[in-house]
Amino acid sequence: MAEEKEGKGFGFGLGKMKELKEAFAKAQQVQQGAQELQQELEEMDIEGQSSDGTVKVIMSGNQEPRNVEISPEAAQKDAAELSELVTEAVKDAYNKSTATMREKMEALTSGLQLPGM
Repeated sequence: MAEEKEGKGFGFGLGKMKELKEAFAKAQQVQQGAQELQQELEEMDIEGQSSDGTVKVIMSGNQEPRNVEISPEAAQKDAAELSELVTEAVKDAYNKSTATMREKMEALTSGLQLPGM
């Protein structure tokens, strides 16, 4: 005859169920925070500029290009020089935007500790 095993369930004790419930609650908080962060990033204006400051690029916190400002001094340059200045400004805005996004995501998820991870 096979012996019946009592109280084994799925291997989760009550303590584990409580931890799991808390982890789900934290995950829901992070999801809500992520939605709010997404909106905040969309509304941000982050400015990047060329090394000489003659070209400026405005990007959202989600790396959406918004505006390019080319000064009269930059407009006097030849096409290759102007292209380089615009590229520098785009890279600067992109780097600032991604750094801002990373910092905010790290702050949002810093309190999340899932059991078993």
